[in-house]
Amino acid sequence: MALTRWEPLGLEWPERWRRWLDFDATSEGWMRVEEVREDGTLVVRAELPGVDPEKDVDVSVADGVLHISAKREQRDEKKSNGNYRSEFRYGEFSRDLALPTGVDPGALTATYKDGILEVRVPWADDAKTTPIKVPINQS
Repeated sequence: MALTRWEPLGLEWPERWRRWLDFDATSEGWMRVEEVREDGTLVVRAELPGVDPEKDVDVSVADGVLHISAKREQRDEKKSNGNYRSEFRYGEFSRDLALPTGVDPGALTATYKDGILEVRVPWADDAKTTPIKVPINQS
């Protein structure tokens, strides 16, 4: 039995169409992330290989949403036996992640190492996250 590659929607796309549509979920156009809670901190890790974090990556928080965006300009050249092949891959991609209630976006930190962007958002003090009973006034 031969192993076959899984194709979304069960369609066999020619390689040039797959690249053009960026339909392949394993391709570089997708930003994979994971979210975990470690010792009172929300940790978000994003795969961003081949980017310069100082100029190609942006991390921001607005309205309770963590926004990670990046752009890649990648060039691959191969020369052999008088042949020359060059491929360019340019693109921008981003992910928006809703932050859970109780985290402190003002204390957010981000680090980049070995192609992984790690964003840490600590949970606020328990006193701040305790539900508050709001009295209801009758008119």
